[in-house]
Amino acid sequence: MNVLVVHDNGVLARLLLKQLSSTHLAVTPLLISDLSHLDLSGVDQWVPPSTDLIVNAMWLTDPEVAEADPEQARTKAFSLPMALAEHAAANEMILLQLSTSYVFDGRKQSAYLSSNPGNPIGQLGIWQWECEQVMRTVLPRHILLRTGWGLQRFIRKVHGASGAGEPLRLSSRHRGQPVASGDLARVIRAMVLQMDCGAEVWGTYQYAGAEEISQYDLGLTLADLPGMDGEGDEVAVHVVDELPSWAAVEPENATLGCTKIRNTFGVKQLPWRSALEGELALSGLGSALGHGLKGLKVD
Repeated sequence: MNVLVVHDNGVLARLLLKQLSSTHLAVTPLLISDLSHLDLSGVDQWVPPSTDLIVNAMWLTDPEVAEADPEQARTKAFSLPMALAEHAAANEMILLQLSTSYVFDGRKQSAYLSSNPGNPIGQLGIWQWECEQVMRTVLPRHILLRTGWGLQRFIRKVHGASGAGEPLRLSSRHRGQPVASGDLARVIRAMVLQMDCGAEVWGTYQYAGAEEISQYDLGLTLADLPGMDGEGDEVAVHVVDELPSWAAVEPENATLGCTKIRNTFGVKQLPWRSALEGELALSGLGSALGHGLKGLKVD
C-alpha cells in the first residue's frame, strides 16, 4: 500500500512517520508548512497518483487557537480535509482524517459514542463537525478518528505557567481523557496496517487514553512531574480550581467511548499516565524529531 502522510511540524506527525517508516508500507510524507497562502485547487499536484491511502496527520486539539484565528481554523479543520477528500473520491483513494471531542457540546451525562451527532460550541468543533458531515457524503471510503484532549496542549499550559508568576486556572467541572502523541501514532499505525490487509471498515471511530480526569486534576498531575516542579519542596506551578477565560469553548463532558475501535481494529486503550514523562520530553521538539523518509513539501 502506498501511503501519503499530510503533516505539519507537530509532534504527532513526526512520531507517526517514524513508526510507519519501520513497516513494509511505501510511505511518502507531504509537509504543508504554510496554510495562509495555500492553493487548494492544486491538490492533484501534491498527491502522487500511485497513492492508495491519505493520512491527514494535522491534529488540531486547541480550541483557544481556533477562536483566535477562525479563518485558519476553517482552513485546517475543513477546507484542506475537504480538498483531500474530493481528490480521494475522484481517484479511488482512502482518507484517514482526525477529529476531536470538541464536536460535542458536553451536555451528555455519559461517554459519547461514535454514533452520537455533534453539537459544537466553538470554532474548532464547528469546523471539525462540518468536515465529518461532508466527508461522509463525499467519500464513502473514509476513516474519521475522533480523539480526546491533546496531552501536549496541557503540558504547554502548565510549563508556561511555571514562569508566569500567576496561578493556573483549570476547572474541575470539565472532564475528559488525555491522549499522548506517541499513543495516537500507535493507534493510527495499527489502523493503517489493517487497511493494508484489506479491511474495509469505513466510518467513525474514537480513541482516548484509559482514564477520565478533570482538567484541574490533570493540571495538578502535570505540575508534579519531574522537570515541571520546583526545587526541593517548592511548587513551581500553582494550579487553582477556577474557570479559565477559555472555559466557554470547553465541553464539560469530553469523555469518549472507545469500544468500537477495540472491537473493529483490536486497539486497546492505554493509560495516558504511563506516557507522561515521555510526552514531557517530546514537548517543544516539533521538527527536530526525524523520521528518515524522503518527502514532499507544499509551501
